[in-house]
Amino acid sequence: MTRETPAAARNVPALLAGLHAERRSCAVLVSGAPGGVIHVRDGMVVGMETPGAPGVEVLLLKSHRITEDDWTAARATGADPARLALELVAEGLLGAAELEITGQAALFDAAFALALTTPDGWEVTYPRPLLDTGVAVPPDRLVTENTRRIRLLANERGATARFARDRLEPAPAARDPRQTARLSPRHRNLMAVADGRRTPRDIAFTLGRGLFAVMLDLRDLLALGLLQPPSATPAGRPSTAPRTPPAPPTAAPRPSSTPLPRRKR
Repeated sequence: MTRETPAAARNVPALLAGLHAERRSCAVLVSGAPGGVIHVRDGMVVGMETPGAPGVEVLLLKSHRITEDDWTAARATGADPARLALELVAEGLLGAAELEITGQAALFDAAFALALTTPDGWEVTYPRPLLDTGVAVPPDRLVTENTRRIRLLANERGATARFARDRLEPAPAARDPRQTARLSPRHRNLMAVADGRRTPRDIAFTLGRGLFAVMLDLRDLLALGLLQPPSATPAGRPSTAPRTPPAPPTAAPRPSSTPLPRRKR
């Protein structure tokens, strides 16, 4: 199979394949919504940053695996982003294996978020500082994983992208304790923040969980009838609209052409 050169790449996956073939070390700036930065080292993807999915810092802090004070203290040592991970491990705040697992989860989630939309463009530039978690993934593995995730959710990218923009709220059934008693703690946490204003991305950042994992759980709650789109009419609710069309308005009586009698003095 021939590889496209970065200059002639028709899309981001083809671009990354070309960089992999050339064993390039660089950063790819992706513009659009959500956009982001793809970090490449020796042709391998070692990290991604995008506002479309939580990164390593959010996953660690929101899950309370690391406290805000510990994170701030590690940064205060003056370690650059590339060595911050080593500082966290050296201080015993994280294990090296745990850091790598978190980094890989964040990388695959960011790749999934970027795959849901078509970018406006991209630019290959010099390498940028990155929190080094020890992850290095070939580009074709990211493509395979993105395809698997999209099929699991909706079997097509457009439908999955629409789902990622949905704002869900509790359905009437969620008020019945019998319906929610057997939910897992993570599903209960989702129910607590799905208020009709947050998208799956917002929920992922709020809870410090991966976007894909959140969307899977939201799909389950939709199937159970515990969530619904905002202002949706609950199933089985009788309509309050009139059943018959209103009667046409009665025409005003025409004035009589016969003059009224005059009063005699």
